[in-house]
Amino acid sequence: MISAIHLTQELIRFDTVNPPGNEAPCARYLGGILDAAGFSIKHPSIGDNRENLIAVIGGTSEKRPICFSGHTDVVPLGAAPWTVEPFGGELAFGRVHGRGSSDMKGGVAAFVAAAVKLAPRLEGTPGLVLVITAGEERGCEGSNHMKKHGLLPPAGAIVIGEPTANRPLAGHKGVFWLEGVAKGVTAHGSMPEQGVNAVYKAARAALALETFDFSGDAHPVLGRPTVNVGWLKGGMNINSVPDEARLGLDVRIVPGLDRKELVERFTRAAGGCVSFHVTSTADPVWTDPNDPWMADVIHVVGDVTGDEPTFGGAPYFTDAGALKPGMGNPPVVILGPGEPEQAHQTDEWCSVQRIEEAEAIYTDLIVRWCGL
Repeated sequence: MISAIHLTQELIRFDTVNPPGNEAPCARYLGGILDAAGFSIKHPSIGDNRENLIAVIGGTSEKRPICFSGHTDVVPLGAAPWTVEPFGGELAFGRVHGRGSSDMKGGVAAFVAAAVKLAPRLEGTPGLVLVITAGEERGCEGSNHMKKHGLLPPAGAIVIGEPTANRPLAGHKGVFWLEGVAKGVTAHGSMPEQGVNAVYKAARAALALETFDFSGDAHPVLGRPTVNVGWLKGGMNINSVPDEARLGLDVRIVPGLDRKELVERFTRAAGGCVSFHVTSTADPVWTDPNDPWMADVIHVVGDVTGDEPTFGGAPYFTDAGALKPGMGNPPVVILGPGEPEQAHQTDEWCSVQRIEEAEAIYTDLIVRWCGL
């Protein structure tokens, strides 16, 4: 029987920092484990040494399978020095240490361990689908590729194993990335009155967006949308008036928000001196907590953890934005063992207890879905 803790350690030892990703060896390692357990395996590629993994077992015509999903890529280490080996998978003081331990190789290991344990019992049941993606950290590249090319199988419910400390989340905000362009007129730096400074226009727009009013757009659980000016660039050289400047916006959106109207509102807030265009977008995800399966999730989590959980929402986005529509719009829960505060941190770690709890939760969810 495979150990979820040992598997977490092994997955951390694959350097899958994105960019460049290099997820293929990790995906192939997991594929080998699942193939040996009886799963049907596919490895859709998104580029050189970059692979997703789709693993399927069981299946009936009466009910769609349950899906578990997670990603294998991790973010860069950052400039701060680590006190542990980031790809060592060291086990100490009840924690597994290393880049990706919480976000989210501990979650992947937990549902793979549960899947392997139950695999001998899944033939003739609604079955199980595992979708393990590449490129999630830079815009859900893997899941969007599979959705675009029709590679995703249908599912009746989806569990995303992102870090939630095993608290069930009913959805997450979407992302809406924009680039704003301000135009000016160049002139000699010693005669700025002869030109129109585009950097000043972009800077005024950035300051206006700092206090942008989202009060009428709030979701009852996910809260208000947010906007962050992530960068501002402009100018050719120090002794010229810049005739162009650009700024990048990271907007986190909630269900029901009209994106076209939002761009118009940003344009007005910027005084009409900046034009905005969309560079990337991912949908928000929300499942009604009163859905019968979501009630089942709450029951299972409470049984395993001893808590009385309630549904929350995530400010970040996940592969669910692509998987939900690509797999037939089933209910989705975000639920994983990682500590949310550990995601992308120096000296990242994940609790052994949380990983073991997650494996038990995932096992029970599969058992209930498949009628075992």
